[in-house]
Amino acid sequence: MPKSEGQKLKLLYLADLLRRETDEDHALSMSDILSRLEELGVHAERKSIYDDLRALEDYGMDIIATRGRAGGYQLAHREFELPELKLLVDAVQSSKFLSVKKSRELIRKLEGLASRWEAQSLQRQVYAVGRVKSMNESIYYSIDTIHTAISQDRQIAFRYFEWTMEKTVRYRRDGQLYERSPYALVWDDENYYLVAYDHTASPPGIRHYRVDKMANLSVLEESRLGKATFECFDMAQYAKQMFGMFGGAQQDVELRFAARLAGVVLDRFGKEVTLLPDGGSFFRVHVQAVVSPQFMGWVAGFGTDAKLLGPPAVVREYTAFCREMLAQYE
Repeated sequence: MPKSEGQKLKLLYLADLLRRETDEDHALSMSDILSRLEELGVHAERKSIYDDLRALEDYGMDIIATRGRAGGYQLAHREFELPELKLLVDAVQSSKFLSVKKSRELIRKLEGLASRWEAQSLQRQVYAVGRVKSMNESIYYSIDTIHTAISQDRQIAFRYFEWTMEKTVRYRRDGQLYERSPYALVWDDENYYLVAYDHTASPPGIRHYRVDKMANLSVLEESRLGKATFECFDMAQYAKQMFGMFGGAQQDVELRFAARLAGVVLDRFGKEVTLLPDGGSFFRVHVQAVVSPQFMGWVAGFGTDAKLLGPPAVVREYTAFCREMLAQYE
């Protein structure tokens, strides 16, 4: 690298070294700084580094100098403290709508906001957390596309799919495009839902769709329809009625479902669960489920297409739940 070009980059290299190599517990000595810059093709004198450190301090970087054997220069404060980054990593990792790949990409970017020493603790935190993640890799961009359409007051088009028992995608309506007018994104039970106006329905009205089950999403030239409907629309009340949150203790349970419900089961519990064929038109599955009245109501909603097989204590609890429901009509 030409000397003049290296000198122009010296200040930037120095700032990067402080961000990546130092924190409250790790410092770089002047000798360390000079040798690291030399590795980058930048020859520098101590006096010029002192001047650069003062310039970075004037710019707003909180650089402190410590004396002693392990002393040196370190960045004492940065935009995000380590506990804040851990909180963001937890949020990314626990977000069901983000795929494993996208979660890792975002976490790597968050690691770039910490020193390399702090980044190691963030990575260990990732390994300690396990969640069922989205199987749709494009959801990250679908959300951005929907926000763009809403801000530009335009309709969107997409294909809508479900998962089969073979864990393959099956498009609804033979893959025909859905054309809708988007009005809101609702976050519920670790899933994103699009609330939109469907002008193709009879009668036209408000519908909601799982964003992670959308494909080939695009913004159309046509303006949104249904504005009069949404002027007096209570989004909070709609979400309360249409989306349900499950709460309670998580247990390992075994269930039996009709084969046509494979997509529903994979949506709820993740693609990693094993579906065991049972009698041709049914399958059995072991899942980790939050056993609560909401969960039991969810199972009961499938009627004879779903049966709770175990463990015995949960079966007894479910039987009592059903009897109590029936008792209201006796």
